[in-house]
Amino acid sequence: MATQQPQQQAIKEYKIVVLGGGGVGKSALTIRLVSDDFLEEYDPTIEDSYRKQCDLDNHTVMLDVLDTAGQDDFAALRDAWMREAEGFLLVYSITKRATFDEVVALHARIMRVKEDEESEVHLVLVGNKCDLEDQRAVATTEGQSLAAEWNCPFYETSAKNKINHIEPFFDCARLIRDEADDAEEPLSKPQGSCCQIL
Repeated sequence: MATQQPQQQAIKEYKIVVLGGGGVGKSALTIRLVSDDFLEEYDPTIEDSYRKQCDLDNHTVMLDVLDTAGQDDFAALRDAWMREAEGFLLVYSITKRATFDEVVALHARIMRVKEDEESEVHLVLVGNKCDLEDQRAVATTEGQSLAAEWNCPFYETSAKNKINHIEPFFDCARLIRDEADDAEEPLSKPQGSCCQIL
């Protein structure tokens, strides 16, 4: 009698788009996640896609990360990126007040683009460059209160000093995963999930 082979589970993919103003460190954060390198030079991005296999709560997953342009010239592309994404990292620099205002505008645009969809919008707010404390222009409490208003996780990060450089991506993937799990099995959540139903 033939023995049954255990079924190989397909690796789940999570499509995360990194959005924010120019020069806030979107590429630096993405490259720190993918290759653990730090970009010293700022070279404006148009669109770079990265795939990284990670261990998320004891499950192997694939993060499909799209690093996008911060410049206004690419506003038309942004809508396409927003439509495709399952989750978003909205990144500002704690050293530039204008970039904080930009994430507010980006959030409003995401909500407009996604309003016809059934699913929730999964996003994580990120205040990058927290190693530059002496140049801080946006208080931590402002980031916290904006995240509370949007009901989303918030991190202050430093791609340079490897502070919270992985957690925002993982948290975003968890938000996507937990909603998908809820749709499949309303009462069961995987162990190690951020919000377990007991």
